[in-house]
Amino acid sequence: MKKILLFAAAFLNFAASASAQSTPKRTSCCARPAATEAFAMLASNKDFSGGHDAPLPYEYTGTGAMIAFATPDGGQGKAFEIKSATPSTKYLFVIHEWWGLNDYIKKEAATYATELPGVNVIALDLYDGKIATTPTEAGERMQEVKTERAEAIIKGAQEYAGAAARFASVGWCFGGGWSLQTALLGGKQTAGCVVYYGMPEKDVAKLKTLNSDVLGIFAVQDKWINPAVVAQFKGDMAAAGKKLTVRSYDADHAFANPSNPKYNRTFAAQAHTLALNYLKGKFAAGPKRGPHEVRKG
Repeated sequence: MKKILLFAAAFLNFAASASAQSTPKRTSCCARPAATEAFAMLASNKDFSGGHDAPLPYEYTGTGAMIAFATPDGGQGKAFEIKSATPSTKYLFVIHEWWGLNDYIKKEAATYATELPGVNVIALDLYDGKIATTPTEAGERMQEVKTERAEAIIKGAQEYAGAAARFASVGWCFGGGWSLQTALLGGKQTAGCVVYYGMPEKDVAKLKTLNSDVLGIFAVQDKWINPAVVAQFKGDMAAAGKKLTVRSYDADHAFANPSNPKYNRTFAAQAHTLALNYLKGKFAAGPKRGPHEVRKG
């Protein structure tokens, strides 16, 4: 227990130091720069990886298809898409955990597609086709993620959705941090953002650019995205003048993942209902208008 506490303290000190050294061009997420570089370092920590058992074999056979789209860096991005049954400009971006875009995430995307009729659901692949099946592989994949490439994939997906699209995002752990970054990158097209125990953005100037509020779902027993990290996020969002709704469950990191040993069925169901109702509200609401914009018709 003493080792864990010492490690947690070291992690928070490193995160604060890294955040102070970040530059305006760098983005914070559950994968790379500033405080999130510290999170990526956890991949080599046995205590962290030991809390993420390899997922049980699972094959998704439902609706949806893999798609490819151009990315601003001249490359090509990949994602799993489930289109709305009717033409729609509403998009939910689903962002995977450190395992990658596996069939469990496709299943999550399918669940949201069923529960959010009229919304296109796109599960992004920030690993460029790589999928981890062991904690060691997952740690390697997470540390390999380059901020510029991940941002290019997200921007490519947003451009694929189109200039008239409205975005919301949801992600867990690694994907939780990137969900917040997706909201930031979406600019005025962002309608909502759900973060499941992901590393928050620590740059208040960036948080001020958010076009939506944020729903943060956290775990009290989490040793990494712990109550102190959540408290700082609350303070940073308040300083940025942005609304943050936080729900912290008396559970451990990754409690919403059924393949994780710390999975809590009751809390996972409660959190999903909370996230779903939040997203329904965001997609039901009309786009924001500036003070001088007039509704036509």
